[in-house]
Amino acid sequence: MTLAIVLAAGTPAAGLTTATGESLANRLAAQVRRAGADEVRFAADLDELAALVDTATAPVLITGTDLVAHTAVLRHLATSPVGPTVALVLGDPPVPGRSAVREERGQVVDAGAVDALDGDVTGVFGGALRVGVDDLPTLAAAARAAGGPGPAVDRLFAGLAALGTLIFAQRVRLLVAHRVEDASGLAAAEAAVTAVDEDRAELRLSVKEKDDFFTTYFVSTWSPQVVRLAARLRLTPTGVTAISVLFAVAAAVLFGVGGRPALVSGAVLLYLGFVLDCVDGQLARYTRHFSAWGGWLDTMADRAKEYLVYAGLGFGVSHAGLGNGWALAIAAMTLQTVRHMTDTWYGVLHDEAARRPRTPTGAGGGIGDRLNAASTRVQADTGSVSYWLKRTVVFPIGERWALIALTVALFNPLVSLIAVLVWGALAFAYTGALRTLRARWMWVPVLDTVDATLHRDDGPLARRLPVVRPMGPLTLAVIAALGPAVLLVAALLSDPPDGLRWAVPVALLVLLIGGLGAGAAHNGPLDWLVPAALRAAEYLFAIAVGVVGDVPGWLIFGYVLVLTVHHYDLTARLEKRQAAPPLHGATLGWEGRSALLALAAIVGTAGAGLATLGAYLLVVFVVSVVLAWFVRPARSTRASVAPVGAGGAAPR
Repeated sequence: MTLAIVLAAGTPAAGLTTATGESLANRLAAQVRRAGADEVRFAADLDELAALVDTATAPVLITGTDLVAHTAVLRHLATSPVGPTVALVLGDPPVPGRSAVREERGQVVDAGAVDALDGDVTGVFGGALRVGVDDLPTLAAAARAAGGPGPAVDRLFAGLAALGTLIFAQRVRLLVAHRVEDASGLAAAEAAVTAVDEDRAELRLSVKEKDDFFTTYFVSTWSPQVVRLAARLRLTPTGVTAISVLFAVAAAVLFGVGGRPALVSGAVLLYLGFVLDCVDGQLARYTRHFSAWGGWLDTMADRAKEYLVYAGLGFGVSHAGLGNGWALAIAAMTLQTVRHMTDTWYGVLHDEAARRPRTPTGAGGGIGDRLNAASTRVQADTGSVSYWLKRTVVFPIGERWALIALTVALFNPLVSLIAVLVWGALAFAYTGALRTLRARWMWVPVLDTVDATLHRDDGPLARRLPVVRPMGPLTLAVIAALGPAVLLVAALLSDPPDGLRWAVPVALLVLLIGGLGAGAAHNGPLDWLVPAALRAAEYLFAIAVGVVGDVPGWLIFGYVLVLTVHHYDLTARLEKRQAAPPLHGATLGWEGRSALLALAAIVGTAGAGLATLGAYLLVVFVVSVVLAWFVRPARSTRASVAPVGAGGAAPR
């Protein structure tokens, strides 16, 4: 049950009358009801607001009485999926007495008087915010401590930010929102609201503001019409996601079948599937139907679709006698997964750096400072050649889908996989080099802020190994990857590779070196690379075991695919700020899984080992998903509505 509080204290506009004859405060109350609030209360001052917050058990939506905006602006704020606590941020010039804002990557990192901000002002507080349940005690504390002149809602917001609350910024785009002080300002703001068609603006807002080149010009130009149709048909975002998966599976099958008609048809289906992949998110934004389950499912489905397409291409290459397609598919999947792991952790690093106080730098600030400034300039120059080059060179999903569709339709699956590998490797080298330089400049111990053991995916063995601190966890993780890499190269060059079974335990011992850093502090400037390095080490070892054991390529691909699903589950939970999977302990850890594969290879049953362990991990993953997203929420719901005395003690 969402509570909305209209806070009038310190606002000159509290007594203004709108064009319809009602007070501005009453109109805002009606708007927040239409925006989804179950209960609306008025608070005369911050003490009264604090008392209301003390009794709240759901998110609280707070607005001052000087805001003139489309109802959709408040609905977007109330339903924003970016985080539990979100503030409305406007691009208007700063006004004395109101809170200015400095934000980075969508997070409010500083707020208060414009002359007191640590860095450049990027916006002003819009006079409304939604506060998540976990932040309500901090909100009440901020309300009781926020004295001084100026609008109470601004003092409340600045106090909440000063207490270290993670606040996300909700920007207004295409719609209208202004804070007013007098009758003339109210009239001008009302005229601006009336001039904009709210529904048409919301449909356009369903498209991401910044996307890759292919998506912007070849998908988003017409996908809103599909969104409108899907909304009329009452399709859910999850339903659209399921349809997009079917399109991708059909495309993968056609790529495997081969022949020009099948390849062209597959390319068309792949493109349409990608359109639907964009539509599911756009439909969620248009209808405001967001859920943690939908966000998680969308992330997992995106990767599953892409890797199934790689499987279809790999089979198509081998089926047509063009080469070892499975080897190329495995390489493409491994490269893309390790890239994604670095993307995720660099994002965490950047967010953590944004939340920390800025430290003065010397003249020029070093290469990291210059790279950061250059990147900021390019990102600000929206639509320029440099802007699109920067967004395209990193090989985002739209460009990957377009490259696959074009190359497979014009040439064959072999050319498609090689193109994906070449562009992917170049993008990895480019982003890796620049991020390494910038990370050394930021020097943020990002893994100190999360559960390193969970996101390293350590098992019982790694947690019990002695700690080697002088070398650092990243150095140990890189060394761990070298052993499997050498074994894989040797196996690929050997004929037959089965003679290298003796080298498997040696490679395992080198791999286990990575576990010597499990208990060490991950506070180096590049330790955000540790999870990706360990992923690469485990994948390389599994592939090497498969090659040494002469396991069919499709089985090696399938096992690595299951590993990637497990690891994407961890990263999706990190991005959604969720707890570990319910059965994470049963996945044995990277070192436990590798030890079992090594044992299977030594006794000559590598294929059976990969198949059995892969099937086990898939079952654990499915059961974990059912527990996390269906069983436990259902139990929690039943427990919350169970009457006292109906099987259990009364709540205390």
